[in-house]
Amino acid sequence: MDTLLSLQLVLVAGIFVLGGFVKGAVGFGLPTITLGLLALTRPLPEAMALTVGPTLATNIWQGLAGGQFRSTVVRLKGFLLLSGLGTLAATGLLARADARLLSGVLGVLVVASSLLALLGPRWPLPAPGTERWLSPLMGLLSGVANGLTGSYMMPAAPWLTALHLPPAQFVQAFGLGATLATGLLAVGMAGQGLLPVNLGLAGLAVLAPTFLGMWLGQRARGALPELWFRRVVQLFLLALGSNLMLRGLF
Repeated sequence: MDTLLSLQLVLVAGIFVLGGFVKGAVGFGLPTITLGLLALTRPLPEAMALTVGPTLATNIWQGLAGGQFRSTVVRLKGFLLLSGLGTLAATGLLARADARLLSGVLGVLVVASSLLALLGPRWPLPAPGTERWLSPLMGLLSGVANGLTGSYMMPAAPWLTALHLPPAQFVQAFGLGATLATGLLAVGMAGQGLLPVNLGLAGLAVLAPTFLGMWLGQRARGALPELWFRRVVQLFLLALGSNLMLRGLF
């Protein structure tokens, strides 16, 4: 029994090192990879409880770095606000939803995000009038997806890409949205009794392997062709999401 527990701890730590490595190398992917791998062996709400701490910690850093905090908040205030409200609303359904179905939904979101990244066209810049009403809607949908699955990628990443933000502002905008959504996800899960003390402490315990992975990923960033590495990551996520989708929905 002790050997089995040790192996499980090593496996979980390895998953967070991998997620941190990808985030350090390309700037995204921590919760998507960790949730996708953890959900193969445990209920998705439990995987979300383990992931919320490391995700929040790394996104706070990403959201505050970049030097464009004010301009990002001014332009995307509707998107950010509705992301938070959507997350809180969706966590109210989390405790009553079927965990297997939620894993399938996570798989669908991961597959859609990967296919868009691999095959999607360059989105046209929306007109200012369109952006004013569509941005809050995209924030709401991103928050709902985050509240149900712990993944903030869809449709947040494609929408922010469509705004043609400068790279530094894109990273900061995604970090701010994910920080707000993840923080409120933790609040909502705690209110539903889905963030027990043991899982919360376990989430803090995996901060060290997460930041180790980020450090390794940042060091590897300059040595790897970024476009090639991003494609490998997306193909990996495509396979992982397909497996979750098939297991959860069929």
